[in-house]
Amino acid sequence: MDDIKDIQQTVVIKAPIQKVWNHVSTSTGISEWFMPNDFKALVGYEFQIQSPFGPSLCKVLQIEEPYLISFAWDTDGWVVSFQLKDLGDRTEFTVIHGGWKAPDHVVPKAGEDASIIRDRMNGGWAGIVQKLQKVVEE
Repeated sequence: MDDIKDIQQTVVIKAPIQKVWNHVSTSTGISEWFMPNDFKALVGYEFQIQSPFGPSLCKVLQIEEPYLISFAWDTDGWVVSFQLKDLGDRTEFTVIHGGWKAPDHVVPKAGEDASIIRDRMNGGWAGIVQKLQKVVEE
């Protein structure tokens, strides 16, 4: 059985990279387009995201301002990365959600197979990156 592929969603935002960075690297900014949280852009910082399944403990793994944020999400091995690419007056934003286990692995909080959760979250991330684009471009 193959492992589950990472979720990857990309959007090009009509805004300079620093403006996008401000929306993806602060608790307030992230709350505008993702979920309530107490994020701080410090490697090793532990924070919570208020997900539909309840609070998820997360930990910042990597910060490379203004290009990359990576964090461990919850306890099941997920890693989420926000990648930014400077296109001048525009910014390419990509979210990658990896760390999936076998397709039939039951995700503890959701109580469903990883393959089902991954498909649902893939659609969710597609909407979330579009919401980020809308928030930044307003």
